[in-house]
Amino acid sequence: MKKSFLFILLLYFLCSCQSNFQGIPEFYHALLDTALTKAGENAEELERALLEAPKAQKEGMAFLISYMPERDLTSLSASFLLENVSYAYKAREKYAWCAALPDSIFLNEVLPYANVSEDRDNWRPDFYERFSKYADDKDNSTDAIMAIARNIKDEVNVEYNTKRSRVDISPFQAMKEHMATCTGLSILLTNAYRSVGIPSRLAGTAMWTNYKGNHTWSEVWINGQWHFIEYYPDTLDQSWFVADAGKADPDHMLHWIYAASFKPTQLPYYAAVDAPYAMQVTELNKLPEEVRPRFEKMKARVTDNKPYIWGHNVTQRYINIYQNSLKNSQLKPNELLANVVVFANADTQTSEARLSCRVDVFTDDKRIDFGYSPATTDDMNRFLQFKLKKNTAYRFVVTHPEEKINEEFSIATNKQNSQDIQLILNQ
Repeated sequence: MKKSFLFILLLYFLCSCQSNFQGIPEFYHALLDTALTKAGENAEELERALLEAPKAQKEGMAFLISYMPERDLTSLSASFLLENVSYAYKAREKYAWCAALPDSIFLNEVLPYANVSEDRDNWRPDFYERFSKYADDKDNSTDAIMAIARNIKDEVNVEYNTKRSRVDISPFQAMKEHMATCTGLSILLTNAYRSVGIPSRLAGTAMWTNYKGNHTWSEVWINGQWHFIEYYPDTLDQSWFVADAGKADPDHMLHWIYAASFKPTQLPYYAAVDAPYAMQVTELNKLPEEVRPRFEKMKARVTDNKPYIWGHNVTQRYINIYQNSLKNSQLKPNELLANVVVFANADTQTSEARLSCRVDVFTDDKRIDFGYSPATTDDMNRFLQFKLKKNTAYRFVVTHPEEKINEEFSIATNKQNSQDIQLILNQ
């Protein structure tokens, strides 16, 4: 009798658990079990969201709950999640560009209700009404992207202002204050795109290699590729920061370019408000002496809490964008394009001899440009490129602190439109 009772109780328990996950791909079941355990007293809300989500939307709900940060597992309501998911799928049904998306892109870059650590506003219904009018008559997502970018400032009445209440300001708070800095403006723009089914995510850096600061912007997915755009738009893949991003250091996480991801990637999004966490993986003694005190203060502010926002390292794409812009820009009659490579030894015919170093270019004592030379794994046709003047003497300074490299080269440019410059180290 006792065994029969235990069997019935177990069967009831299994059926109860299974009913919560009906219509949800089995892949998510273990993830959902873990998420519901972490949710604690809020598990009931999440279970209701899973249960009440329409059949076609259940995987989307499962995706959000499986990967959301613990702060959201313990606080978000079923109504909040159901509304967010409903409007995301509404956009997928309405817009051809969203209907054509791979599920992985829709789930990770259209469906999420938040970007980084901003407050969780229920922005999606409001933004759908605001921005669908700019997308409804467009034949492709590119035209919709530009229409929204040109009108978002007036639509939400938010301008750039450092007096905003917080860096990662939420959409409704930014609209209430009528101000935001780059992170808040990018959150507004990314959410505007997501509201009409355009995949979008934040991108940024914790610190430029010239130590002028950090920056955040938006990326959009078009025909299988990511492009960037800003709240104050120029056009796709063009902005004031291209040169700074193009000089990112692929060897140092502090200077990487990151793109945010809702789904965990095992790489934290070390950008914007998460910049202090980058100090945990940065060796301060390798930073320039003049900036070291500033970063020591940042490191002192880091708590034991781990960052919960995930990202991708997209540094190389921005380096490529900048280098391509140099190639495609028109040279002045007195300019040439210098193709620079640093070699560890005189064997310049093999990729193994190439060494990624910082290269600063000076005329007299004035630095005019800098960048990072190709590494051993880069294509042999890849160069660090500078626009320089013809028939001019320059001083190239090659540094690599970890390798204890600090060498200078005197180079005179020629009168051609391009010049290959090989900097061979005397190690």
